[in-house]
Amino acid sequence: MAAEGSSASGEGTVRVDVWIWSVRLTKTRSQASAACRAGHVRVNGDRVKPAQSLRVGDQVRIFHAGRERIVVVSKILRKRVGPPVAVQAYADNSPPPPPKEFTAPAAVRDRGAGRPTKRDRRELERLHGGRPKA
Repeated sequence: MAAEGSSASGEGTVRVDVWIWSVRLTKTRSQASAACRAGHVRVNGDRVKPAQSLRVGDQVRIFHAGRERIVVVSKILRKRVGPPVAVQAYADNSPPPPPKEFTAPAAVRDRGAGRPTKRDRRELERLHGGRPKA
């Protein structure tokens, strides 16, 4: 019966990608593995592979969905849990997300308008503070 409790308790180690997925920092485990392979996950300052072991007290930095999350592991989880339980598994030291007004809006073009012309591109550059008109 001790084996059942250890699978969800804070004992031992677990793979980084599994833990990131189980505490809901990413939506899928494959996203967590891809983030590790791309170098977007650091444990105690070092880039890690998906199979790296994670222990209680380790600091995990993950850059995902345009935001950096910095969390300290306080509980080892091997299976995905609900949001209230997931929040108890780590201490969040992340900086607050940027306000909506500071995020750059995406360029909007009419559907079917096709590729921008040279004139359109120059106007966009002027709008975004690019080259001055020659």
